[in-house]
Amino acid sequence: MLVVKDVGKRYGDFTALQQINLEFNTGLYGLLAPNGAGKTTLIKMLATLITPSEGEIQFKGKNIIDMDEQYRELLGFLPQQFGYYKNYSPKQYMLYLAALKGIGKKEALQKIDELLEKVALGDVVNKKMKKFSGGMIQRVGIAQALLNDPKILILDEPTAGLDPKERARFRHILTELARDRLVIISTHIVSDIESIANEIIMIKKKQLLYKDSVEQICATLNGNVFETTVDFELLEAFRKKYVLLSEKQEYGKMIVRFIHKSVPEAEWKQVVPQLEDVFLYEYRDEIEGEV
Repeated sequence: MLVVKDVGKRYGDFTALQQINLEFNTGLYGLLAPNGAGKTTLIKMLATLITPSEGEIQFKGKNIIDMDEQYRELLGFLPQQFGYYKNYSPKQYMLYLAALKGIGKKEALQKIDELLEKVALGDVVNKKMKKFSGGMIQRVGIAQALLNDPKILILDEPTAGLDPKERARFRHILTELARDRLVIISTHIVSDIESIANEIIMIKKKQLLYKDSVEQICATLNGNVFETTVDFELLEAFRKKYVLLSEKQEYGKMIVRFIHKSVPEAEWKQVVPQLEDVFLYEYRDEIEGEV
């Protein structure tokens, strides 16, 4: 359906992305990488907000830039931060956007009621959005992205700032939406997509690192993830020797989860790799650099 062919993006002497090749079909794809890795650059190119410096993006064999409005009619987009009027209700806001999209009022009213019900806002359609939580605002954002019944839905960091309950609700909505359309979610929160994505895309050093199922990506660390207990006085030395994934205090000792690719110690417990393990391992330098 949507193909990214040899795409790169440069800003002067700075290269944001290079040699990206991807294919998307119906389903849900998670674009996973730390902040600053190029996720938003790729998202903006997929949404035609910026153009590639090299290569092209095609929808059913046609360049999306050449398709222009024909492509945008198929597209629903939720940016990281979208503009809305706090004194508008969801219904007023959606009617305003529907008018901008050329949707007639009668058709828009019916569609708006359906969409707000779909995102669990049916009971607050006429309430002013200035009283809404962050999660409710994001659900309005999804509803507006669906106004034109898009075949492609692109969401940039849609759960940033949401509490765990709202994120769980969000995952359920996205799973439903991906049944009959292409949904691409850009995020750095592993738990948002681990259980719902058909495939995970990871970008590292401006290039494609993985595009595969969660199971296949996790399998890259099979036999290399361990847990053990470490005395507090030995913890700092352990941190310097191994790539630590997590630390948890229990009964006066630290239980550590870490990567080791050689012969293990007898007291270590080998554990099944998770997507977060791969994320922390692959991006250990970038994540440390952010802190």
